[in-house]
Amino acid sequence: MSDNQELRTLLDTVQTLTALQQHFSHVVPPHFAQYSQVLGLRHGTLSIATANGTLAAKLRQLAPDIVIKLQNRGCEVSVIRVKVQVTYATPTPPHEPRLLTRTAQHQLHELSLSLGDTPLKQALEKFSQRKGQTSR
Repeated sequence: MSDNQELRTLLDTVQTLTALQQHFSHVVPPHFAQYSQVLGLRHGTLSIATANGTLAAKLRQLAPDIVIKLQNRGCEVSVIRVKVQVTYATPTPPHEPRLLTRTAQHQLHELSLSLGDTPLKQALEKFSQRKGQTSR
């Protein structure tokens, strides 16, 4: 890549944006870093995309402090411009199924035995038969 001038320029831009994103992520609270993305740096103006207007408003309030923190990290930033990009995909947390302990399974089964023949009883029996955690 370093032999081709166009690719070298692109690689330099990607490396600069990656470094800026890392610096930005270190100076803002985690929930801001998670839902914001550095778009670019041009003439000292750092452009940030956010997922919603509330986050954008709060980042605008914090912008002077963020600029100082970024300058302390060696970034040549003098102004932060925040944009709301509704289409910016926010990461979804991974879905981890909740598992029942053996005690919980046993108690649900016992409860289902005390009920008459109802949809609740059937649901509890089905739920108590799910595989759960092996400990506890």
